[in-house]
Amino acid sequence: MNEKDYQNIPAEKFRLANRTDRHDQKFDTKAVGYFGDAWNRFKKNKSSVVAACVILILVLYSIIGPYCCNASYKAAYATDNTIMRYQYLLPKIKGLEGTGIWDGTQVLSVSENRYYRLLGQQIETGNNVIVDVIEKYTQDDVFRGKQTFYKLRVDSYGSLNAFDVTMTDLQYRELQKWQDENNMQVILPRTKVDIIGGDKNVWFQCDQKGNPVFDSKGNFIASYLQEGEDGYTSRMRLDSDPYNKGDKVNAYRYAQRTGTAETGYNYVVRVNAFKFFQYRYGFEPSFLFGTDTHGYDIFSRLASGARFSFILAILVSVVNLSIGAVYGAIEGYYGGAVDMIMERISDILSGIPFMVVTVLFNLHLSGKVGTIPALIYAFILTGWIGMASRVRMQFYRFKNQEYVLAARTLGANDWSIMFKHIFPNSLGTIITGSVLVIPGVIFEETSLTYLGIINLDSPVMSSVGSMLANGQSIMTAYPHIMLFPALFIALLEISFNLFGNGLRDAFNPSLRGTED
Repeated sequence: MNEKDYQNIPAEKFRLANRTDRHDQKFDTKAVGYFGDAWNRFKKNKSSVVAACVILILVLYSIIGPYCCNASYKAAYATDNTIMRYQYLLPKIKGLEGTGIWDGTQVLSVSENRYYRLLGQQIETGNNVIVDVIEKYTQDDVFRGKQTFYKLRVDSYGSLNAFDVTMTDLQYRELQKWQDENNMQVILPRTKVDIIGGDKNVWFQCDQKGNPVFDSKGNFIASYLQEGEDGYTSRMRLDSDPYNKGDKVNAYRYAQRTGTAETGYNYVVRVNAFKFFQYRYGFEPSFLFGTDTHGYDIFSRLASGARFSFILAILVSVVNLSIGAVYGAIEGYYGGAVDMIMERISDILSGIPFMVVTVLFNLHLSGKVGTIPALIYAFILTGWIGMASRVRMQFYRFKNQEYVLAARTLGANDWSIMFKHIFPNSLGTIITGSVLVIPGVIFEETSLTYLGIINLDSPVMSSVGSMLANGQSIMTAYPHIMLFPALFIALLEISFNLFGNGLRDAFNPSLRGTED
């Protein structure tokens, strides 16, 4: 448009400009910092948030779980051999009895002979052994003809086998006193029957094949030793004991005395395992995750192993971060000959198989410093190389940026530029790498203990890998022993993988300020 065109524009088309307009207006929102912006992006990733919650739950479980086991029971791991009597107990939650779900019961198909032993155990002890008879059926056997079988739901706690305990005179009297005070029959009579395998639950008459012999009414015929010499008795007796009817001659014997008056008497006592547990440890047996091959509580023992794994992984991650950050920063900042020499050293160390390092350290170093320090040294020897490579790459990326040049121009020294200007800008990638080291270390430690290369299993501690190894041979009969450790390691690895993806996106500088 030329000047004449402007002159032809009607006056009503013109209006005064609003001189109060400002192009630079104050933001209505608060400034968002680096970590605030990262958090805003992270929480938009729902799978990563859920994974972070799962990791938090597992960490809290590892902190609180070891204290959830009864102190007297846990203290007995290293000193009490009777703990082994309570192995293979199934997971149980009080209040779910009779539901068939997490109530300590299992469905078994048993022979007729085994059925009668369980029934006899239930009659003698009063424990809830056979919860339900689901089915009775017969099968043809080529050599033995028709055989009868029962499909039962059996309580693993009530069906605990009776066993012998040797006690001093004082211990025997204390047990009898506890029986009287709690009105609970712990001591069972001594039996005449000793069938093949030494089944202490068989208190009834059997034939040569171990099958029960019944009276004319179809009841079991008791086969207990008689009282005999004074001092073998128990103040609390079974209801069927002839002593209760005044027959002291045929009264049942409840202990076998050994030793002499000079050396002191001991008593061999057959006890109801379920009720003896309450006497010995002060609570009714009920384990949330069941017990393992040693009779240890899986819930608290898995938590102890998880706590050890977390502590080991975090320690290794921090040490590797410290070494790798300094090493990688020097490589990336100075470059040239320094970088080449240091990279060749890293290449040599990274070429050593981790398994070989672990085995050698375990063989030659664990005897001097211990198994756990030797394992830590093995993780640190080459574990920092990945972190150093990551930091080196970030330094090559940022060292020629304008803000670095400005800092150098203003007189900042090399260390100030490296760790005050470049390193903070690399923090996102470094944090992500450090966090992802944790599941890697836990998985490696679990693999080493599972394979038996490192042995961390003892009464006072264990590891997830050791628990997996202990349950492997009985996985089909008692899958819960492997289930919970396997579930823990699976949840941990999957959650850290998803959590790492969220961290990677959250700390990605190229996404800063962007919105979905």
